[in-house]
Amino acid sequence: MSEAYKNTALSPKERADALLEELTLDEKIAQIRGIWGLTDRMRGEHGIDDAAYAKLFENGIGQVSTLHVRELHSLEEVVKFQRDTQKKIMEQSPHHIPAVFHMEGLCGPFIIGATSFPSGIGRGSSFDPELERKIGGIVAREELAAGITQILAPVLDVSRDSRMGRQGESYGEDPTLGAALGAAYVHGIQETGTDGRHADACAKHFLGFHNSQGGIHGANVDIGDALLDEVYGKAFQAAIAEADLHAVMPSYNCVSGIPNSASKKVLTRLLREEMGFDGCVVSDYGAVGNVHEVQRVGETKAQAGLKCLNAGMDCELPDGDAFGQAEFREVLEAEERLHRETGTACAELASLDRAVRNVLAAKFRMGLFEHPYAQDAESLKKLFDRPENDEVSLQSARESIVLLKNNGVLPLDSERMAELRKNGKEKLAIALIGPHGGNARQFFGGYTHLSMVEAVHAVANSTAGVGESGTTEGKTYLHVPGTDIQSDETEEFDEILRWIHPDCLSLREELARTLPEAEIRCAHGYYIAGADESGFDEALRVCGDADVILVTLGGKHGSCSVASMGEGVDGTDINLPAAQDAFILKAHELGKPMIGLHFDGRPISSDVADEYLDAILECWNPSEKGAQAITETLLGVNNPSGKMPVTCARSAGQIPIYYNHPSGSAWHQGGSIGFKNYVDMSHLPRYFFGQGLSYTTFAYSGLNVGDAECDAVSVGPSGKLRISCDVQNTGSRSGTETVQLYLKDVYASMTRPVMELAGFVRVKLRPGEKKTVTFTVEPSQTAFLDESGRWKIEQGRIEVLIGGASHELPLRGAFIIAGDQYIQGKDRKFYAAAEVKESV
Repeated sequence: MSEAYKNTALSPKERADALLEELTLDEKIAQIRGIWGLTDRMRGEHGIDDAAYAKLFENGIGQVSTLHVRELHSLEEVVKFQRDTQKKIMEQSPHHIPAVFHMEGLCGPFIIGATSFPSGIGRGSSFDPELERKIGGIVAREELAAGITQILAPVLDVSRDSRMGRQGESYGEDPTLGAALGAAYVHGIQETGTDGRHADACAKHFLGFHNSQGGIHGANVDIGDALLDEVYGKAFQAAIAEADLHAVMPSYNCVSGIPNSASKKVLTRLLREEMGFDGCVVSDYGAVGNVHEVQRVGETKAQAGLKCLNAGMDCELPDGDAFGQAEFREVLEAEERLHRETGTACAELASLDRAVRNVLAAKFRMGLFEHPYAQDAESLKKLFDRPENDEVSLQSARESIVLLKNNGVLPLDSERMAELRKNGKEKLAIALIGPHGGNARQFFGGYTHLSMVEAVHAVANSTAGVGESGTTEGKTYLHVPGTDIQSDETEEFDEILRWIHPDCLSLREELARTLPEAEIRCAHGYYIAGADESGFDEALRVCGDADVILVTLGGKHGSCSVASMGEGVDGTDINLPAAQDAFILKAHELGKPMIGLHFDGRPISSDVADEYLDAILECWNPSEKGAQAITETLLGVNNPSGKMPVTCARSAGQIPIYYNHPSGSAWHQGGSIGFKNYVDMSHLPRYFFGQGLSYTTFAYSGLNVGDAECDAVSVGPSGKLRISCDVQNTGSRSGTETVQLYLKDVYASMTRPVMELAGFVRVKLRPGEKKTVTFTVEPSQTAFLDESGRWKIEQGRIEVLIGGASHELPLRGAFIIAGDQYIQGKDRKFYAAAEVKESV
């Protein structure tokens, strides 16, 4: 027996090839399956003895789901679980092959004491790849220390539909923004090492997931190749080409009648052959079984599993249901026998070897054979208890906040508070109204540790692949009045926050701590959903004695029946709940300044809020440092710099609505085709992509395209072009402006978007300060799929537009691409590099 695979001087792929030659069929099948990782207590609760558990990995196993680690109350338990499970798996594996332990990583680990970060859509608002890279590194260090080497993040879905409950997980609607932030997050994860182990990022969900019919989770997707590749595939392509992405998770949906998990077109021809991906493809939870049971493909579950394997699936998660079927093994055994006896090449057997090779290469790359175990609990505690991690979470929360409206009431600095005090009162009276003000759990969006523990206590499950989807019908629970949503305003849920984030303050607590000179008066007022007005009288009394009113608005972005938005928790109404609109109207009659603070995974959309609130802050789900970030923003300590990562519809009837729509569509509809508006509302969105106010003002000037004064300098299809401008802080406060560069292909051989984000950069400016921003643009950024399906850089005039929002672009110029050129899509440039210098 050769042991060449133990030679650390060989590459991971060479070691994988060497080990593959040594494995039996049963060992191979074990490597392409996962198991649920169960602690001793969990096995006892489910009646699973040691022998039955060990039977699940009698030939080793590919991966271990660590989802149940979310329920462990100490790092000692976390370490024991990983070490004990890994030891048992390696002891039973004939070649002592360690397992990959995987965990979600969108907003941080599901580990007690680990750092939690804002939701994806909030981080999209930051337009800050450098910060995203830092977050990826922190998540990787914390998970690696616990023995977890595959991180299920980033989420690279392009989201154009606020009905879908998972919009809050995404970076937003723009493929360029997603490409820059996603590649940075992958870099952060994969450049991080701990005790000889390295993490693999697993990007999801491949592909077109958020284009589902009706905004319904996992539903069918009607989509053409150009849209699939150019828009929904761009962030994945960037992560592969720029950051060497090591793992991909396909989405639940079908494209062109084939489930993505079973689509050779998606997983082999597009992902591997066109995009150049050479890592490991792992299934979403239950997705392979869904191919047969839900999408009705394959006469048996085993046949569906074989179809997925042949399409390019390498490992079935979480428990290898289809790949573990007896029929699945029998087909492979027959092929192995045929190959051995006749030398016949067998497709399924070749697919199996490919999958096992990819799984083993990942394990060697991760360093698992030499370093399979978690650190000790004391080391984890020291790693988790780092002030710099908290500071990064706080910075992310600050940058995520978007100021959508301000008539001058904000910031509430000392001068403003003095103006607001009435009748010579010594203390400013602040009314804090709404269900989010005293409930810090509302800071945590879906796929945070807290929300996933809340899911355990939900009366009905909506998380795909984890259990049977359920309904609240006929079940006893405390519900949000007038809805089927389970209320989280109970001691049971309060206790979850206390043990996961004991130091996390509510907004009420943070305001009281920060403003001892003010009087904070609170009332619940209304709920996260529904039309119940029973709390209005008390809330209006509190408002009547106040100098300024803070109204917390929105729903609950979380998990299962305890959420109004989340995985599988979709909705047709994207506006504020009826009770919240009604309260704003009643409170407005008091004549007090009123500031709206919105929390959710979809943007605020309300005619009433637009008209009657004096200021609106889009807060998303800012996580454990949310109260501090919001309070600092209200007081002007933090000057808001967030920009909208999605276009906000006025109602669900406008969906899909997005800024980079094709020419002649949406609010750029041709006048000869129809009226410029609907009969009942404008075609224009409520808020535009890239929109976001500041407590200061910025001015743009000095556009220079191609270092030339002429209107349209020429550049070859393989050339580079420098585009620069000046941006100046023209207000009285320091602030940060996100300078946005858009390109527009004026006339082309295919209908192209009205414009596309090509680059962006955050610029910090003191009052009166001016800086020069220079973007380096490559014509391949304008490449598109032509009628033959090839990536083409096309000659023609390209308009240049620069400003602080997609609808406010004061600087305009142009350049000419001097010729055509066909390229590989993986070789194109995905966004312009930017540099910022002091203005001369």
